[in-house]
Amino acid sequence: MKATPKTAEVICQVLTERIMQGDFSASGRLPSERSLSEQFSTTRITLRDALGQLESQGMIYRELRRGWFIAPPRLSYNPLHRSHFQAMAERQGREALTLVLDARQIKATASQAEKLGMQEGEEVYRIRRVRHIDGRAVLYVEHYLNPAYFPGLLQLDLTRSLTHLYQEHYGILYGHARFTMMPTTLPALAASELKTAAGSPALFITRINRDQYNHIIDCDCEFWRYDALYIDIEA
Repeated sequence: MKATPKTAEVICQVLTERIMQGDFSASGRLPSERSLSEQFSTTRITLRDALGQLESQGMIYRELRRGWFIAPPRLSYNPLHRSHFQAMAERQGREALTLVLDARQIKATASQAEKLGMQEGEEVYRIRRVRHIDGRAVLYVEHYLNPAYFPGLLQLDLTRSLTHLYQEHYGILYGHARFTMMPTTLPALAASELKTAAGSPALFITRINRDQYNHIIDCDCEFWRYDALYIDIEA
């Protein structure tokens, strides 16, 4: 007797129960879409509807050409804490990793120059990095720095915390900062590095940093996977 096809709602319920029971915890990966379609006697369209619902709930996430995975707990992010990425992750019992894509001196665009209090066309440092939590790429960030404060910085180990490098090599401490946060979609480069599709939802955070003497020293432009963090602020 042919099995009755399952609706997206039923698939969501069953998969949620299996995830909660730890059925996929050994690998952290769901079976292929083809396998799941067969298990639920449904079409790929219906299955993807169900998977999309679970993704929107933050239970699973997709990596291009790799499949679907159980989503780890979101990282708590408090912009009022002047803590660097690795320290923030480790405080929450998570493992952090930073990869440097490139680091070079470029001419500032009008937008970059305005954020740094400089003139368009002046030389700035640009550092592009991808940051991982528990082996998952969650953050693509572009750092723009005023080179006047950091001579020789590009020759240092940029997988380390910039906060520590500033203090150790230049005696510079972070002072005040200005944050802006907005929902957005991932541009192609950020999406590729985060192993998801261009246009996927993301949280875009811009942070303009000043030093202990109130000089603007750098600007961070961060693209986070929307399901990788939550904002937690106590005023």
